[in-house]
Amino acid sequence: MRKYKNIISVVIFAVFLFSVSSICILKADAEYSDAERRPLAQKQELSAETLLNGKFMESFEEYTADQFPMRESLRKLKAFFATKVLGKVENNGLYMTQNHISKLDDPENEYMMNYAADKFSYLYNTLMKDKNVKLYFSIVPDKNFLLSPSYGVPHLDYEGFEERMKAKVDYMEYIDIKPLLSLDDYYRTDSHWKQENIRDVAQLLGEKMGTDVKAEYKENILDHPFYGVYAGQYALPVKPDTIKYLTSPALDACTVTYYDTGAPKVGDMYNMKKATGKDPYEMFLSGTAPLITIENPNAKTQKELVLFRDSFGSSIAPLLAEGYKKITIVDIRYIQSSFVGNFVNFDNCDVLFLYSSTLLNNSTAMK
Repeated sequence: MRKYKNIISVVIFAVFLFSVSSICILKADAEYSDAERRPLAQKQELSAETLLNGKFMESFEEYTADQFPMRESLRKLKAFFATKVLGKVENNGLYMTQNHISKLDDPENEYMMNYAADKFSYLYNTLMKDKNVKLYFSIVPDKNFLLSPSYGVPHLDYEGFEERMKAKVDYMEYIDIKPLLSLDDYYRTDSHWKQENIRDVAQLLGEKMGTDVKAEYKENILDHPFYGVYAGQYALPVKPDTIKYLTSPALDACTVTYYDTGAPKVGDMYNMKKATGKDPYEMFLSGTAPLITIENPNAKTQKELVLFRDSFGSSIAPLLAEGYKKITIVDIRYIQSSFVGNFVNFDNCDVLFLYSSTLLNNSTAMK
């Protein structure tokens, strides 16, 4: 009897193995994971070189993990087991508390901080040092600043990080926005802040830079659920966020020009096509772009601003337009720092470096 049980077990396992292998061979490879917001590994061509140097086996392991059948279902099962059964506080480097999903901080990285500071210093020394400019610097803290200390997970020393980063760029005036930020200012399923909740941050930045950006806005609600970048990575069911965006007659009169295709192209302040895409947050100034200008014919002043930014700048830049005749928005993740001077005039303007602590602590994307 035991012999037959063993035979049945071997047959069942063989059938399972054959079925899974057949599905792996026959199914078309997926190129992108919408849930994780990342490209999936593709099959690498087998050659003597890649086989001998070990790159084929390394890439094949990643490929099989990314292309495994029912991968999303298995990710959800793994997340449920890890958090609900084993009681782990995090899954895939993410944790949930106070109804917010957040990502564990990387340890403070002095090399990355220096790398970012060197990029800023290069831009200052080559483009602004002898010009009539006023320089400002501000750090957007990750929402872990508000979440992790009370939850008991390892986190960045944000106060210390801020002080050390300020010291590296002491030729700029620092604007501290931390006291204005609360957990409600961030999306529950995403890392970014909510535009409708950062009007006070924009007003503080404007005040410190000597201009008035106060304005009356209409709140508009995007009729599309927003599952932020953390929602899919966390792999457990969560309620979506709601995106609100602000409009006004002054913003409607602004001209927004994008320089991401080589030739200037006039576009919208809020990209409604991207609002229903893979990442609705990209509706703010169309997401990533190396260079954007916002021109306000009804500005309260004739001042100009150059804003060096990451993705957090996309939603706050429109709120600064009230106080500036022209805002030039530069993202050195998508344009070489050495090219910036070919497109931007730094004479007689304000310059604001506004970056998240996350990017400053992992700054190699800066060019």
